[in-house]
Amino acid sequence: MNIQKVETFPLFYRLPRPYGDANGMKAYRTCYLIRITTEAGVEGWGECTDWLPTLHKGFHERIIPHLIGKPATDRTKIVRTIKKWHARAAAAVSMALTEIMAKTCGASVCQLWGGKLRDKVPVYASFQSYSEETDWQEHALKGIEHAIRQGYRSVKVKIGGKSIAEDQQHIASVQALLQGEVSLALDANQSYDLSAALQWRPLFKEWTNLSWLEEPMPVKHIAEYALLRSRLFVPLAGGENLAAAAEFIPLLAQHALDFLTPDPLHLTGIDVYRETLRLARSFGIRVTPHAYDGALTRLYAIFAQACLEPWSKMEPDAIEPVEWDAMDNPFTALFAVQPANGSITVPDGCGIGLEIDSELLTFYRWDGSGYL
Repeated sequence: MNIQKVETFPLFYRLPRPYGDANGMKAYRTCYLIRITTEAGVEGWGECTDWLPTLHKGFHERIIPHLIGKPATDRTKIVRTIKKWHARAAAAVSMALTEIMAKTCGASVCQLWGGKLRDKVPVYASFQSYSEETDWQEHALKGIEHAIRQGYRSVKVKIGGKSIAEDQQHIASVQALLQGEVSLALDANQSYDLSAALQWRPLFKEWTNLSWLEEPMPVKHIAEYALLRSRLFVPLAGGENLAAAAEFIPLLAQHALDFLTPDPLHLTGIDVYRETLRLARSFGIRVTPHAYDGALTRLYAIFAQACLEPWSKMEPDAIEPVEWDAMDNPFTALFAVQPANGSITVPDGCGIGLEIDSELLTFYRWDGSGYL
């Protein structure tokens, strides 16, 4: 079962109305998909993200020549080699080879992983709060209101991109809209230091619907996280940019976080991602996957949550939510799976159990031009 062909699908969408977070404004969204086909005609899809010219050159000049003729069953060996060249490209190859193996076995990805423990996985609506409009707060509130009407019971919004006073004013307006009936997570994208994060303490004491505070400080500041965790009234979350399961160990060992937020796109392969989930459970820590940048990645995060053992025996049927991009992003529709009442029904069928929208692949295909 050797690899015969590897196709690439770089996608690009320029946002008509830029939006962003504490890291800055986004003027476009990109996606890089691959399809690996074996000599027997079995196909598997993978996804990664990075600067499109870099990915495209790397795949066509180095990664694809390396893959052709290799046994599709040698996923571990192949991914280990590719991650030395480009870790995020390795994630895409790992997904594609996982689906090929599942299809070869006549199984779904969940069945390949031992079977799902639940048929539905909750998702939360994830927002980029800032825009270029002077009335950015009102614009953000409209998006949240729309998500609530769609049935979401949990949302995440951004802080850290404006002054603390302005952000606090905005979140107070968000809370007035939610009326304590929808849970709220706040994400600062590592923009604060300890003293700045503590300025939120009085408000956190009043709000009872907070799910977590995500990455208020650089995640490498582990001692500060442990101290902040002892002084706030809200759980702390983080770790979306870590690339290996071992990188989470210091955070776990020093009790710095309540939630881990691993991202299948940022870890070097879907097997490493699942290893991270199991590691968190070994420490008794909850996991809420970061899955903002990719539709296929989000699907794999949902598969993994469907197969993950419960965090607590007190809630044997509960599982932590997966991030769902609620912003303007046409790539979310690449796969025909959408939330209903704040949850996703896990697809059945061989492999990922879904077909990709080929018309979207063609329409949004990147033409190779610069896009800064």
